[in-house]
Amino acid sequence: MRVAPTKIETFRDDFTYSNSEFAIKRFPFPFPEDDYMYSVNIEPHTLPGPVGTVNEHLIDIDEHYLSEMRERGIVLEENPKRCLAMPHMDLACWDMIDRCMTTMSEDYPDYFSLTKDGDTWHWHNKLLDQQDTFTFGDSSTLSLPPMEYIGRQVQGDFALLDQRDGDLFMDAGIVTCPADWSLAFDAGMSFKEWHGPVPMAHELGIFDRALKYLCAIQVNRPVRRLNWTLTVNARMDTSPETYPQWGTDRTTVTPENIGEKIHLRVELQVLDRMPRSNALMFSIRTYLASLEDLCSNPEWARRLHRVMKGLPEPLIEYKGLTRYHPMLVEWLSQFDPVN
Repeated sequence: MRVAPTKIETFRDDFTYSNSEFAIKRFPFPFPEDDYMYSVNIEPHTLPGPVGTVNEHLIDIDEHYLSEMRERGIVLEENPKRCLAMPHMDLACWDMIDRCMTTMSEDYPDYFSLTKDGDTWHWHNKLLDQQDTFTFGDSSTLSLPPMEYIGRQVQGDFALLDQRDGDLFMDAGIVTCPADWSLAFDAGMSFKEWHGPVPMAHELGIFDRALKYLCAIQVNRPVRRLNWTLTVNARMDTSPETYPQWGTDRTTVTPENIGEKIHLRVELQVLDRMPRSNALMFSIRTYLASLEDLCSNPEWARRLHRVMKGLPEPLIEYKGLTRYHPMLVEWLSQFDPVN
């Protein structure tokens, strides 16, 4: 870890969240071209990746770790159903514990350690000051159900996808920082069912190709993609369940505050095959950066203007940008005088 977790910040109410210069520099900017192109953009998640980037390790731990763990606890206290696992997914949940603990202890030894003595494991999370000895595979030896136990100690949302009959089903997960979707609603759905609201992709046949590709993922051959949207304020939880808290945020955007208010929200999505259960661990690691932060990079500022200016109307509506999109393009134009 290049920057240790900082003090506790908030993703609600007073929104004290902010990025260091290093966090801005390593932000996973999602636009490789000036023109936006709709694609699956899946690629191998070769490990280790470039040093210091969000792709260096399977699980990225950064300066916001403590803040995001606090936010996860708040959300789960408000709505425990944000974490669920169907009974047949128990082995997959233990797979996830093994994968997360093993890689975190290897990649961040200053912050996590794991000792195995047969099925007796000792886990030490130094960041959360938490130590536990448990029997691998025996849920009664954990303080929480397996999915919630490990989910409260990793940044990002996680879903476990059961693969059967040539399809993927969202049968377990912990989702506390979603971009306008609900685990409780999508639980048990097939791959195409939970992607139903996405515009354009169905017509282009993108999901047929993506499903075939994902079902062929092998153990120790994870893949990744970036997904993005815009959000008002540094708010992690933009779920349908909390819409009354954030739905009116869009009405607060003005030409004077748009650079501070609007955040580019990028999800680093990684799919990793689990060896025991054959499930896919689907991690959704969310990064937030304000327009002001992003536009400190002149190349990003110019590209943002060109991408946002050329967005297809269905995507503008789907991503919830309709109310402030013209204002956004106008504000970004100051960084792109020749376009």
